[in-house]
Amino acid sequence: MALLHFWKSNKEIVLAQGIQQVVANAGDGNLRDGSLACEELRSFLGEVPSKSLFEYVRQCLEIPFPKSGYVLQDIVNELGRRLDFDVESGLYQGRRNAVGYDGIWKSGSEPELIVEVKTTDAYTMNLDTTNNYKERLIEAGKVSKAASILLVVGREDTGALEAQVRGSRFAWDMRMISVDRLMKLVEIKQKSDDLATGAQIRQLLHPFEYTKIDKIIDVIFTTATDVESQQETAKEILECEEAPGESPRAGQNFTDPVLLNAKREKAIQAFSVLRGKELIKRSRTFFWSADKELRVCCTVSKRYEGDYQPYWYAYHPKWDEFLSAAEGYLVLCCMDLDSAFAIPHTWLEQNKANLNSTQKPDGTLYWHIPLTFVDGKLAINLTRIGKKYELEAHRFRVEKSQTESFERR
Repeated sequence: MALLHFWKSNKEIVLAQGIQQVVANAGDGNLRDGSLACEELRSFLGEVPSKSLFEYVRQCLEIPFPKSGYVLQDIVNELGRRLDFDVESGLYQGRRNAVGYDGIWKSGSEPELIVEVKTTDAYTMNLDTTNNYKERLIEAGKVSKAASILLVVGREDTGALEAQVRGSRFAWDMRMISVDRLMKLVEIKQKSDDLATGAQIRQLLHPFEYTKIDKIIDVIFTTATDVESQQETAKEILECEEAPGESPRAGQNFTDPVLLNAKREKAIQAFSVLRGKELIKRSRTFFWSADKELRVCCTVSKRYEGDYQPYWYAYHPKWDEFLSAAEGYLVLCCMDLDSAFAIPHTWLEQNKANLNSTQKPDGTLYWHIPLTFVDGKLAINLTRIGKKYELEAHRFRVEKSQTESFERR
């Protein structure tokens, strides 16, 4: 598998290539159903950062090339996966005795979405043919009778196709979204750590009565509440978790979120290399492998004045739930150090009771993870039992160009 082999060892070079060149390096370069090129391309798309997927979409639409429509179909299905749908990719080309759908998206007990991808709406489409795909899939037991059709269109100017759907008998069974707005939904989801945001985004893609817009408002409200919660937690860590003998931390400056996210991305890249498994972004702090069997929550702390407990982190129940579903690690980053620490979830599960916690007015809580020094090395302060857990065994290098010392400063 030339593309995947080259990707594993030369990520920066591959990410600098255009999608047409990427396809040319997949298998024999000829995309067709069941081919090695198809298998390699889909595996590759499952591992690249979302921002690369967004750029590939732009290239497919603005600089079409042979079979760019097939590539767009695969990218749209990968965007569905980034929204946490279970996705079954369809065929590139219809054939006798096979249903010609582009993808089937499933999410828990919700009705399935039968996805059709169009690069343009310049031509009318046969809605009867599209609905026939649904009927055949129902007969085959692949989708339920409640399944609906989602048309994903490359161009934003979809007036003609919208009018066609509205005027048809399928108006309540079909919905349409531009691929640009689909990408925006992925961006919104990846900026939030609230699982409710993802669930509500997925519901937006199903048909619903637009006179009442509660579902749209719910997405906006949940996302805004999640951002507010993140800010409140950061403030509480500063104001309420001061170490013994230190003055309250109110009034200290917050680190620029851009710098925090840059540090987080570097740590995730380094941990991916360490484990030999690419990690993709699920949300602001959640990352997982394409098979979801390796999961990471990555959090960052600046260095606070005084060196009794110079780094502070909050650990949330939703993080704990995410990590518990597979091989999970909490990665602790320190803004001024070139190393980070990967704490196995198994250790966290055994030691949560030994950490202090804060219960907020709304009933939610989080655990405190302060770092302190033991013989010049960083350790987690298990405050409730008065013990320290040394982290050296969990340390990994993040930025090789710097020289690091754990000496007290």
